[in-house]
Amino acid sequence: MNMRDCNVTTPADRDSTPADESRRRKLGFRCWHRGTREMDLLLGRFADANLAAMSDAEVAELERLVEAPDPELFGWIAGTRPVPANYDTPMLAAIRDFHRRHPVSGAI
Repeated sequence: MNMRDCNVTTPADRDSTPADESRRRKLGFRCWHRGTREMDLLLGRFADANLAAMSDAEVAELERLVEAPDPELFGWIAGTRPVPANYDTPMLAAIRDFHRRHPVSGAI
């Protein structure tokens, strides 16, 4: 039997709506188009690897983080600036951890 002939859906498929998919695509675009190449790489690579599996709450938190100005956000991710309590979230920790595990050599 060819797996393409099976009509198998996952919970993510059932819960996904066109509006949700559009929201995630827009967020992915925003992560890759920050204005600086460094931030494009930091947020874009993270979004590509994780956005599809994120819960709605995680998507909302990433949306909130990308509203922060690039110099501050870069400093928080790089660990060169103190993180304000309202931004010191599991999402920011996940972004930091992702880049510790998947560095971009020579790009930043």
